[in-house]
Amino acid sequence: MSENKGFELGTIGALSLSVVSSVSIVICNKALISSLGFTFATTLTSWHLLVTFCSLHVALWMKLFEHKPFDAKAVMGFGILNGISIGLLNLSLGFNSVGFYQMTKLAIIPCTVLLETLFFRKKFSRSIQLALSILLMGVGIATVTDLQLNALGSILSVLAVITTCIAQIMTNTIQKKFKVSSTQLLYQSCPYQALTLFISGPFLDWFLTSQNVFAFKYTPQVLVFIVLSCLISVSVNFSTFLVIGKTSPVTYQVLGHLKTCLVLAFGYVLLHDPFSWRNILGILIALVGMVLYSYYCTREGQQKTSEASAQSSSQAKEGEADPLINIENETGILTDAAVPKAPVWSSNKDLHA
Repeated sequence: MSENKGFELGTIGALSLSVVSSVSIVICNKALISSLGFTFATTLTSWHLLVTFCSLHVALWMKLFEHKPFDAKAVMGFGILNGISIGLLNLSLGFNSVGFYQMTKLAIIPCTVLLETLFFRKKFSRSIQLALSILLMGVGIATVTDLQLNALGSILSVLAVITTCIAQIMTNTIQKKFKVSSTQLLYQSCPYQALTLFISGPFLDWFLTSQNVFAFKYTPQVLVFIVLSCLISVSVNFSTFLVIGKTSPVTYQVLGHLKTCLVLAFGYVLLHDPFSWRNILGILIALVGMVLYSYYCTREGQQKTSEASAQSSSQAKEGEADPLINIENETGILTDAAVPKAPVWSSNKDLHA
């Protein structure tokens, strides 16, 4: 019981850290891009990852976590894929309207559900599907405005959705397959992500903005916001891997839409962004979907736990009542039934989420 409580507290802490840090960095980056004119999003992301890696290297030197090397090819492929997905998302935003970009982000959840169902045989109950549908409808009402389609933008959006889904599913499966923590995986994959974006970032930003990141005038105020953004990004990157490792890619996407709603609300309160009744209605519907999703996940998780405990207790009673065990033990013969078996861990620990 104490282990379950510890796991639940750790999950709640990871979710809270992810929400707070993500909302903070969005507000910081919005001020940096909108107010100060620093529009080089991909290059900024590469700096985020470099600072994250340096911070983790210092933490490793201080022995705050243990370095655990594993399959180098898997780490390299995962890191490069993550970097490509970030670049494609930025390109999608550059070649599409804001409304279509929001639709792209909404498509990540159903795409993740489809991939996990097809390739991992993961089952999502009707209750979970209903909650996700309500959530997506609410976020769509709150954020999607214009839907201007173009061929190149549509192709980039499809590629961005697919690579993002695969990268997030890999984040979860790699941690479980190789038994590494989120910190260990982030530390090893960060250099490949950072290098991918560090090389491609200036070209992508120039392609999207027609401006050179190296020719930008870096005032003290811009530098302060860049440093602040990089420091917050350490928490964002760490909490992202932590949340996906402890829950699932779908839960992380649900959390991402909660952040979107909070950013809209904070933007209205703090930055006096334009707000309408449509935004309010969409946020309320999305919150209903999130509450239902959390409730159904918790309920199904408790059902799984009770069923597993009931099954284990019934197996123990059957073992105690089996006369063969007693007879054979008396004769000095140890059968397989008398050998204490290791618990069979289910790979599907994500509460059907």
